[in-house]
Parts: sequence; C-alpha cells; structure tokens
Amino acid sequence: MPLVLIDVMQKTMIELPISTIPSDIELKKLREYFKEMPIDEILTGLKFAKNRWSAKDAGTLKVGRKSIIQKEVHSVTTEQAQWRLKNWKMMIANYRRRGYSYPTISRIKKILIQKSKKKSK
Repeated sequence: MPLVLIDVMQKTMIELPISTIPSDIELKKLREYFKEMPIDEILTGLKFAKNRWSAKDAGTLKVGRKSIIQKEVHSVTTEQAQWRLKNWKMMIANYRRRGYSYPTISRIKKILIQKSKKKSK
C-alpha cells in the first residue's frame, strides 16, 4: 500500500510503497516531519535509521548496556580486575559520575570478579 504525503506549501506529492499501513498517529507524525524539516535532513535521518536497522538485523549493532560493559572490561588484566575490586567504592563513584546505572555497575563487577579469578599469563 503506498503512503501519500502532500506538501501543502508547494502542493508537492510523494507516493511511497510501504510494508505496513501506518496508524493515524504515525501518519500525523510523518506529515509533521515533512512539513517542518528540510528534505536533506529527513534523508540524513532515514540513512542513519536504515544503517542502524541493517546493523541490528545483521547482529552487529552494539548500543546500550552491553557495549558499556564491554568497553569497561574488554582489555582488563587479572591484576587490574583485582585492583578495581579492592578499590570498588572508588570505582562505583567513578561509574556513577559517568552516569552508569546500578544494574550496569553490578554487571561490570560480576565480569571483573570472573576476570580476577583467571590465571594471569
């Protein structure tokens, strides 16, 4: 089913094939976006959304808590993990300053505990 958007100012009409029928609210939002935003900005946003969707579909998208945790523990050695656990109160303060939530901090600690128990090479 095609989506038809009409530009009231210049009476330009765009017809697009879409996979699902948009709800009234979604259609209203689309009309607002096309009315208020320049086309090049809309295209930039759609390009970003398509790339993100493709990465998500391929399983390569890393956002949110998982990527934060990976960034914090990726190359931590056994000795570093032990030091961080010994100075955990200071580490919590640093993590909270960066805006990490307590569940995220808890997950970081769980991985650090695992790394601290491994034999160093």
